[in-house]
Amino acid sequence: MNAEEFHRTRKFADTSFGRIAYVERGSGPAALFIHGFPLNGFAWRDLIGELGMVRRCIAPDLMAFGYTEVAGEQDLSFAAQAEMIAAFLDALEVDRVDLVGNDSGGGVSQMLTANHPARVRTLTLTNCEVHDLWPNRMLQQLFDQLRQPGALAALKIVIDNPAAARGAFGAAYEDPGKIPDEVFRTYLEPVLATAQRADLLRRFLRAAETDREQLISAAPRLKQLRVPIQVIWGDADLFFDVEPSLNWLRQNLPTLSKVTVVPQAKLFFPEEHPKLVCELLEQFWRSDP
Repeated sequence: MNAEEFHRTRKFADTSFGRIAYVERGSGPAALFIHGFPLNGFAWRDLIGELGMVRRCIAPDLMAFGYTEVAGEQDLSFAAQAEMIAAFLDALEVDRVDLVGNDSGGGVSQMLTANHPARVRTLTLTNCEVHDLWPNRMLQQLFDQLRQPGALAALKIVIDNPAAARGAFGAAYEDPGKIPDEVFRTYLEPVLATAQRADLLRRFLRAAETDREQLISAAPRLKQLRVPIQVIWGDADLFFDVEPSLNWLRQNLPTLSKVTVVPQAKLFFPEEHPKLVCELLEQFWRSDP
């Protein structure tokens, strides 16, 4: 799927949280893919194209991202995002999903699974927030930079400058030079399109402390899960520390059956290694049909 097809095939679901933008491919049991910051459903383009042969693959845009439309005062915390996802599934008349999350989408996925375990058939987490182990120094520096006055306005320059975009996103990709130019525009253009959209992005960033508290409070429910779980983790991630995160997940998720470490892979590795992730998802889903 290229950007033109992504825009052409976008749909919207009306919920009490707003109009939720999404794309979908395939048929069969539903699989839901939750993106990270500051991406949107386009991040999953190659996976949902391939996995559409075995699942109805659905990739929504979270609140404050992509083309989802919400009110300016909307709560943007992980817990609120999870409730939005539950309402979104209701709107699509989907009862249960194979859930896949990356980055902040992994944090949202944990909240959805903790609060609505009956909605989740299986859970796959890739590099993301874990309990109280974030933000590390690198992530905190990024938050601090983006919260500075004028930071988001300056980021607009990146939209029309692929070289600058690769510099801005470089720490999150193993090889940013291989990411097509259109990808950066597709991510940044909608979130910086208006002052209201930029303010939503700021509010999402300011919710980080609340998000951390929510994940900590969800830990007892996560420890009681009976949902099958796998973890796929890039070991060169600069934003989420590898060993502490994996150790906590191994020790606190009783149904975690498989951990795959991807050498040299960084935060957004599912976008760079879609074939590997597809293979691991299909294997996991076959083991728990």
